[in-house]
Amino acid sequence: MPQAVFHSPFGLFSVVEENGLITRLDWASRRSDPTALLREACRQLDEYFAGERTAFDLPLDFGTGFQEQMRRAMFAIPFGQTRTYGELAKTLGRPAQAIGQACGANPIPIFIPCHRVLAASGLGGFSAPGGVETKIALLKLEGAGGFLL
Repeated sequence: MPQAVFHSPFGLFSVVEENGLITRLDWASRRSDPTALLREACRQLDEYFAGERTAFDLPLDFGTGFQEQMRRAMFAIPFGQTRTYGELAKTLGRPAQAIGQACGANPIPIFIPCHRVLAASGLGGFSAPGGVETKIALLKLEGAGGFLL
């Protein structure tokens, strides 16, 4: 599968493409053999981290079934806004624990913004390196949650 290494404020990570879709963002660098789509994904990430982009316009692999529903619900959360696990649980008719697990299993963080999903009384978790500190940094970048600043 083609991959492109991206230099983020959080270190190197790889954007992975399969069958014309972005399928993964790995928080580790690997080989880099970028396609036109991966170059575009990196360009959009550069704009995002520079504060110039608030939404991604890329073909993403949303999965199937509940995973697809969950990823689309996360993708629909606007830049600079958050939702709670409970709010998404009500929307999708699932327990909040399932929502949290689906967030943790999101293979395309940032593009599908699982960092915008919070616990009812706090931040909740974040599976990327740096954990909650990385989640806070992404939310600050987006100006979300004045309580974080």
